Amino acid sequence: MKANVLVIDDDYHMRIALKESLTKTGYSVSLAEDGLKAINEISKRIFDIVITDVKMPHLNGIELLKHIRKENPLLPVILVTAYGTIQDAVSVIKEGAFDYIQKPFSADTLYNTIKRALGINNGKIICASKAMKDVLIKAEKVAKSDVTVLVCGDSGVGKELVSRYIHDNSDRSKNPFVPVNCASLPENLLESELFGYEKGSFTGASARKMGKFEIANGGTILLDEITEMDFRLQAKLLRVLQEKEIEVIGSKYPKKIDTKVIATTNRNILKMVEEGKFREDLYYRLNVFPIYIPPLRERKEDIPELVAYFLRKHSKGMDVGISDEAMNFLMENKWKGNARELENVIARACILSGYSVIKMTHLQEMQFDRDSSTGSIKEMEMKLILDALKVCNGNKTRAAAMLGKTTRTLRNKIKEYKDMGVLPNMEEQQWMS
Repeated sequence: MKANVLVIDDDYHMRIALKESLTKTGYSVSLAEDGLKAINEISKRIFDIVITDVKMPHLNGIELLKHIRKENPLLPVILVTAYGTIQDAVSVIKEGAFDYIQKPFSADTLYNTIKRALGINNGKIICASKAMKDVLIKAEKVAKSDVTVLVCGDSGVGKELVSRYIHDNSDRSKNPFVPVNCASLPENLLESELFGYEKGSFTGASARKMGKFEIANGGTILLDEITEMDFRLQAKLLRVLQEKEIEVIGSKYPKKIDTKVIATTNRNILKMVEEGKFREDLYYRLNVFPIYIPPLRERKEDIPELVAYFLRKHSKGMDVGISDEAMNFLMENKWKGNARELENVIARACILSGYSVIKMTHLQEMQFDRDSSTGSIKEMEMKLILDALKVCNGNKTRAAAMLGKTTRTLRNKIKEYKDMGVLPNMEEQQWMS
């Protein structure tokens, strides 16, 4: 499914340029020329992300951000301006902006920021099972302290949602919550993203860049997919946790910080330590308060609640129902992709049903593999991957962004289907060579 993007800028040429660029990348783009018109657009349809200029007539970007945070606190907002300072960056992040981009910016900067923003699972913590309620009880308890938290669980179980829940229930909730995907950036870029750099510290460093640890000062930083972090950076992170200070690239002096750290992983981190793939000392620094989120197949009581929520989210305001047979089918599936996979199924079933009543025939069109040991919807997933690659002309990074996955995850999926021998040969040769 295409992500719906709302672009707001009073500069006509900038609006059109952003629309053309984002449309070519596979997004569905709507435009507004000021904050008031943007509010009207948001009231008419559901958007996955908002990109807005700061200086605009009638209602500026900061005022629009405050309105969105009040009405839809989970909708990611990226602010763009030609008049940025470090203080401005901290201010808008504290107001709830996902990120802040200063003009002029490259297309890759914008695409990467959007990709990170769309990586957020914009849902609520919907649960009915004792297992998930126990997770939330633990989250509430650790929220009252500043100890480091390690959240573990399979992909799609809601690790970032639980991390945000910890932040929102802490004394730091009025300060920034800053997520960083450790798997989405190469080592050198991740280091500057985390710690920032001084002007002139290397070729191309034309201005001071504030790192995510510094932006999150007083708040919380989420190190998502921590096990993908390079060994050298692991050593630097260990020092941050030990000394409560960061070393800005190009600076002569360390900078003290007060940032709560939450890390997440979908891998067996202890096994990686035993295999020498993750630092043992860092593991113990991160694992002060571990939280494990069980997979959806072990908490099936949550499925009806999640289905109801996803129906409301993807029904486009219509009264979409689901038959008993279809619900029973969903209850029996193993959901290897957890809540994220379930949401994708409901979103597509809404379309196939014509936004009426989801029946078994609509689910059968997606060719569930109920008897598979993985329990995943392989035909549907494979088709979505192929469609995304076609739209993106074979560019795996852009296709992954469209699908809400990391590039690494997409490559692993492609390899999985190749190894299984279920990838259509024609499509494989054309898009996956």
